[in-house]
Order: sequence, then structure tokens, then C-alpha cells
Amino acid sequence: MADRNGSPPLPANRGNTLGLRLALAFLGVALAAVALLAGLTAAFAAADVSALAVRQRTELTKAIAVAAAAAWNRGDSWASADLSPVLDLATQTGADIQIRDQSGHVVEKSPGFGAQRSAPQYTSSIMVGGVVRGETVVRYTGAGLGAADHSLEIALLRAISGAAGAAALLALLTGLAVARRITQPVERIIAVTRSMARGERSARVGELASASELRELGEAFDQMADALARQEQLRRDLVADVAHELRTPVAVLQAGHEALLDGVAEPTPDQLTSLRDEVLRLARMVGDLQTLAAADAAALHLSQRSCDLADLAADAVSSLTGQFEAAGITLERSLTRVEVMADPRWLHQVITNLLTNALKFTATGGRVTVRAGPAGSDAVLTVTDTGTGIPADELPHIFDRFWRGRQAAQTSGSGIGLAVAAELAQAHGGELTASSEPGRGTQMTLTMPRA
Repeated sequence: MADRNGSPPLPANRGNTLGLRLALAFLGVALAAVALLAGLTAAFAAADVSALAVRQRTELTKAIAVAAAAAWNRGDSWASADLSPVLDLATQTGADIQIRDQSGHVVEKSPGFGAQRSAPQYTSSIMVGGVVRGETVVRYTGAGLGAADHSLEIALLRAISGAAGAAALLALLTGLAVARRITQPVERIIAVTRSMARGERSARVGELASASELRELGEAFDQMADALARQEQLRRDLVADVAHELRTPVAVLQAGHEALLDGVAEPTPDQLTSLRDEVLRLARMVGDLQTLAAADAAALHLSQRSCDLADLAADAVSSLTGQFEAAGITLERSLTRVEVMADPRWLHQVITNLLTNALKFTATGGRVTVRAGPAGSDAVLTVTDTGTGIPADELPHIFDRFWRGRQAAQTSGSGIGLAVAAELAQAHGGELTASSEPGRGTQMTLTMPRA
């Protein structure tokens, strides 16, 4: 069952592989970006934490050296100095210390100093009154300050990991939403295409709530479908028109021949002439179809050379002068020499078709004017008549194959003359346009590049 836009419903069980691929692609890009950002953040954060720990340990080492200097100053020697406050300070900060005199002999040390050989070690001179009285060696263990910087690094890494996970989840959800927004219109177009392939000519994409490119794709598809429907209708009209046009001459030929065979009528010149006219009418119809096929081939195989557009127009006018005089229509010309690159035979066909069309729709006493000449870098030929004109709603369709407007219903023909002329003009690198006012006539304009 079709939806409100005339398109069939989408298959519910068809896998959205394109959407999944797009979502995974978005997720992959996002994960790569998040991983890079998280790695850089973790590296810089670890470097900052390490630098901060080094500064703190250096300052603490200097503070322990100051405390040891104060103890030496109170006792005026290492032998009488009370270093227990210094050891307590080191223990509180999670460090083991060793205090040496100016000769390098160990004065005092923490109980665990010897066991922390692999721990980071810092030294600082003990200065009393500007004189070096010894040296402090500090080793930082996994407690106190050493544990603090490690805990800080772990906390930062956890925060970065959490942010990266949240970003990845957000990227996945966003990727799914964007992929769905992109693939839903594509799925609709695919479904409509399949419907048309099954013969549902009324299927259309309709309005798409998507990106401008996909909206343009949907509009272009609908325009193509409308054009196909119009061409199909034209083909049907052609079959009906050809059947209608063939019915009368075939019936006349059949009746005439049966009358002759049965002896009902005598083969008089008038009877034979009537039969011959019907044969010629059939020949013209077949010739129109052959002309259309030949124009298609000519568009691919033109033998172009430099020729005068005015001469070709003059030849076409001369070949049709008798028909215009018989119809009581004045045929005027205003031709100026202008060279074009063209296939003379087929360009002559274009001009003949334009003149024949003007003759067909111009009443007795009317006038048809042919003009040709240069116009800047182009060569222009116009055929202007004082005929019935073309309604505004039919003007865009007059170059369509097999198109026959309301005015053409009263005339014979298959509706391919102007279509052939337009196609040949385009094959020559030119353009055929029309302007008309109903009741005042029509002007056909052929524009081609000059040689």
C-alpha cells in the first residue's frame, strides 16, 4: 500500500547495511580521534604530575636540610645535635633520609634507608652560617608524597578513560542518528525504483526531509519518472494516432480494390487516382517514421562542412514555393549570407520541417517570413507565420516526439516534424526555440555557431 507521497512502504525486514557501515565509520573516526586526544592528554598530564612531584621532592629535600642545619646549630656539632625531629619530618612525608657530615661520614639515617636503593634519591647540602656542615640524602618510598603523585596519576587516567568512553558512546549514538538520517531517504529512493521496475509507474519519491543533495536526487528521480510517463503517454497516443490515420486509407483501398475485383466499379482514371492518393497518404506516414529513425542516426553520424545558411534556406523556400502558392499563403524571404558548420542535407531537412509546420497552421491569405543572417558570433534563422499560434500550456511540449496539441487535431501528421528539427539542431551544436501568441502567429528560431 502506498504512503501519502504515492510511494510504496519500505520493506520492514531488509537489513540496513549502509546505515550500519556509516555508523561504524563514524564510530571508527570518533574512536581514533578520542584515542589520540586521550593519549596526548594522558602523556601531558603524566609529564606535568611528574614535574610537580620533582619540584615538591626537591623543596622537601631542601626543607629537611634546613631542619638538619637547625639541629646542628643548636648543638654546635653533629655529636650533640638532636636529629630526631628531622627523622620524624622525613617519616611523615614518606621518605627515608641519611645525614652525612662534611667528611661524608654517616651521622644519622632512617631505619629503612638501606632497603630503598631503587627509590628516587635527592640530595641537598646542609649550610650553617654560609658554611657546608654536611649533606642530606633523601629517598622517597611508596608512602606519603610518593604515593600522592602516583594516586594523582591514576585519578587523571581514570578521568581521561571515563571521558573517552563517554565520547565514544556519544559518537556511536550520533553516528547512528546521522546514518539513519542519510540512509532513510536512500532506502525510499531504492524502494520507489524497485516499484517502478515492477511496473508501478505512479510511484514517486515525494518530499524528502534530508540533505539538499538527497532532496535534489529525489526531485530529479521524480522528474525522470514524470518524463518517462509522458513519453509512455506519447507513445500510446502515437499508436492511437497512427491507427486512426491508417484506418481511413486502408478502408478506402480495401473497398476500392474489392469493388474493382467484384466488377462493381470500373477501373477509371478517377478511381485509380483516388486509390493512388490513399497509397501516397500511407507512404507519407511511413516516411515520417523513417525520418524519425534517420534523424536519430544522423545525430550520431553528421558529415559537417562549411556551408551558407542563407543558401540552404533559399533552396528550402524554392522547393516549397508551389505548396505555399497553392494554399494562398505569401512566402517572404530576407536572407543574408552567413557560414555555418553543418551537414547540408540534414540542415535543409530542419528548415523544410519549419516551413512545412508554418504552412500547416497558417490560413489562406496569411504570410510566412523566412530570415537568415549573422547575429554576433551566431547564425540565426527565423520562420515567422501569421497562423493560429500555440497555447502557452502547450508551448513547452512542441519539440517532444509525437506531441500533437489541440490545434493539430484538425490536421494530418504524426507530430514528429518539430521533434526531428530540434534533435538535428542540437546535433549541429545549435538550438531551436519557439515563441508564440495564440491568434497572432508563431516564430521558430534556429541559432547555430558561425563557422
